[in-house]
Amino acid sequence: MTFPLVDAWFERRKIDDDITLLWEPHVIELMRCNIWHVRGLNRDLIIDTGMGVASLSTEVADLVDKPVLAVATHGHDDHIGSHHEFDSVLVHPAEAGLLEEPPLRSLDMVEAWGKEEVEALARAGYEVTDSLFVRALPTGVTLETFAQKPARVTRLIDEGDIIDLGDRQFEVLHLPGHSPGSIGLWEASTGTLFSGDAIYDGPLLDELHHSNIADYCATMLRLLGLP
Repeated sequence: MTFPLVDAWFERRKIDDDITLLWEPHVIELMRCNIWHVRGLNRDLIIDTGMGVASLSTEVADLVDKPVLAVATHGHDDHIGSHHEFDSVLVHPAEAGLLEEPPLRSLDMVEAWGKEEVEALARAGYEVTDSLFVRALPTGVTLETFAQKPARVTRLIDEGDIIDLGDRQFEVLHLPGHSPGSIGLWEASTGTLFSGDAIYDGPLLDELHHSNIADYCATMLRLLGLP
């Protein structure tokens, strides 16, 4: 199959002096996660890393001038693809195995996930008529050679843990429902929440094989109670 080749794989938007949002515009909307860079006094924070089709560490090189803590809000394919590029990798224990042995070996949805999972996405309201995760490829990458690479998890994080950047401290919130080990990062001093897929635009995915509706409801009630 012939695919359009692109030089610029990522786009970005500066939220404020210290926070930048990045995303992969050539990935289908279902799999286009928010990738966050947060600048700290002593450390920088990367929250989720996208599909791993192109190098995220190269993309953020102009933003990063300190050691990086790369956090995964959970272990789904679209959030962990470039964690292997960073030395410090943080994730909830229930999701760690997905980073260490990422299952995604294909950019074809049916081949990667199976027909039943794709049908569940269709029932949830997502358009999955085209089974490929991408609409283009970066130069040097082919459909045949793509596979996510394993990351070395260096710290397991759970409810109440603090991620300290020197001048900013983020509390880990365990937010199960979308997946068992989903987490968010909460900065009480600014009211800033990085929610991962506990909150997102689009139909709710509660039919996935490890989603839990009761946990999801409890997580939503908890988030409603944040100040």
